[in-house]
Amino acid sequence: MSYQQLIPFALMFVVIYLFMILPQQRRMKKEKEFESSLKVGDKVITKSGIHGRVSELSEKTVIIETLAGKIKFERSAISMEMSAAQNKIVEEKK
Repeated sequence: MSYQQLIPFALMFVVIYLFMILPQQRRMKKEKEFESSLKVGDKVITKSGIHGRVSELSEKTVIIETLAGKIKFERSAISMEMSAAQNKIVEEKK
């Protein structure tokens, strides 16, 4: 079997890695950094669309204070994109 026959497969693997796997790993790293950077008082939006303010933090969970009361969520349930967009809008109004 010739090496020339393996070159297209190797190129396909490289393209898949560069365009699919690597960006996903970067996104996961940013989400982990966001989860670890949460602090009490941050305004957040959960992935299910609940708006609130962080009132307590533990290692894996977060308690969010909403108008309806306090709700406990996993840190991974906080949406990085929506929370960042909301905080950007709030900062622009200042």
